[in-house]
Amino acid sequence: MSAGPSAATGSTAAALRHVLGHFVTPLLMCIGMGLAYLGAFHAPEPHDLRVDVVGSGPSAQVLAQTLQDKSDGALSVRTVPDRAAAVDHLRTQASYGAYLPGKHPELLVASASSDTSATVVEKVFTKVAAEQGDPLKVTDTAPTAEGDPTGQGIFFLLVAVSIGSYASVAVIGGAGAVLALRIRAALAVAASLVVSVIGVVFAGPLFGLVDQGLGGLWAMAWLYSAGILLIGVGLHTFLKHWTTLGLMVLFVMLNFTSSGGIFRPELQPGFFASLHSFWNGAGFVEGVRSHVYFGGHALGGHVLVLAFWFVAGLALTGLAESRRRQAAVEAAAGTDAAAGSVEAGGAHGPKHAARTGAGTRTGAGAEPQIEGEIEEEMEETVGV
Repeated sequence: MSAGPSAATGSTAAALRHVLGHFVTPLLMCIGMGLAYLGAFHAPEPHDLRVDVVGSGPSAQVLAQTLQDKSDGALSVRTVPDRAAAVDHLRTQASYGAYLPGKHPELLVASASSDTSATVVEKVFTKVAAEQGDPLKVTDTAPTAEGDPTGQGIFFLLVAVSIGSYASVAVIGGAGAVLALRIRAALAVAASLVVSVIGVVFAGPLFGLVDQGLGGLWAMAWLYSAGILLIGVGLHTFLKHWTTLGLMVLFVMLNFTSSGGIFRPELQPGFFASLHSFWNGAGFVEGVRSHVYFGGHALGGHVLVLAFWFVAGLALTGLAESRRRQAAVEAAAGTDAAAGSVEAGGAHGPKHAARTGAGTRTGAGAEPQIEGEIEEEMEETVGV
């Protein structure tokens, strides 16, 4: 009779340990998100932000040198001979502002490249014009679409496509765990097609984030999404229930912060600025900007970045398949060894076989356990 309360106490303690153990993942996510987002965004400061001063005379040279010296490394100031050269630099993203001094000073910017960088440049040259006692005229040589007045719509599109992609990994890895890996990989490619189409609907008909180039945007969205899904499906074989955390690190914490969608690398700390050159989110954001607003300048490099992550996903999926086959061979060898042991056991064989059968939990008895693991993984993902 006394065993009842003791058993209940033990059950409660075990359940409590189980719950407390699951707090590790959200706490790690909290720490990671705080370090990533606050580290990347809390205090943006320009460093080596390229701007031009238009003019070839001594006054232009003196102004450029004065700005360079006063900026203490925040700006990289050069002179260009004329307005056409300044506009060309802006359209190829070789600079982020061009100042034309004179009685009616003018500042050229390209907000489609980065609205935050254009704002920083405008603040700098507004002060310069004020010191000369003249109002500053600002001309945007590459404005964003009407549906994206802040220039950050592409970044939020990146967020939507990313979440749709890595959440789909949890479905394929959890609910589809019993499927062959090649089928899961096919599901990943199919899911990426659906996610990319949803992204195009958001970008075009629904919100008007871009006003042209939807075909190219879809292709980059698909390549980006497929890379995430294939990497996730491959990682699930190795990381199991830690897959969600791994994908959050790769495609949220490090990805969103280095994409350049809010602040370009010239306004970020060195670590995140360096990731911008090869991370897949930056490839998508800069690729869409190049395709839609800058005539495809440097588009090939951005697409190459997306292709690299896609190929990495294929390679990781291949490694996972190799691991699965190796595990199947080892399991078959273990089964054969167990069968031989049963035959050698004589009279003890039936008892040993019964114990072995109970320990492996195969057949119908395993279904509740598998379903419980799937539900647990899905709950962790949804909770994120």
